[in-house]
Amino acid sequence: MSPRSLSLVHFNTQEVLTVTYWSNGAYHRDALDKLNHFLRDNRDNALTEMDPLLFDVLWHTTRIVGYGGSIEVLSAFRSPTTNAWLASVSRGVARDSQHMNGNAMDIRFPGVAVYQIRQAARALNMGGVGFYPRSGFVHLDTGPVRYW
Repeated sequence: MSPRSLSLVHFNTQEVLTVTYWSNGAYHRDALDKLNHFLRDNRDNALTEMDPLLFDVLWHTTRIVGYGGSIEVLSAFRSPTTNAWLASVSRGVARDSQHMNGNAMDIRFPGVAVYQIRQAARALNMGGVGFYPRSGFVHLDTGPVRYW
């Protein structure tokens, strides 16, 4: 099996990370730690253990659409404080968001239409897929399979 690598750019912090998080049938602890730090709540720097399956969902989605560039991450882990604040100022934020569980990301692939990302992620049938065409991103999570 091929190694699984992700190249990420954080929309809010402009941080960049390229990491091979899985190879030889196993996740790499050091790579997961780097991903956990990269995907922290950038408002209060809170960290959590992100669900490694989320990285697989993202990796498989890139393969389906044939994308090899950097993935733009708009949001990943949110602390309860950050999520409560966002929910108070935006109708689109769930009060019990999967982001607080460390199993959700809002992403886009520059140069790829968001509907293509949505279709690829839905084909995986591995969790929630939210489609936000006006805002130009797709939400991926490893919660129950559902679409919106």
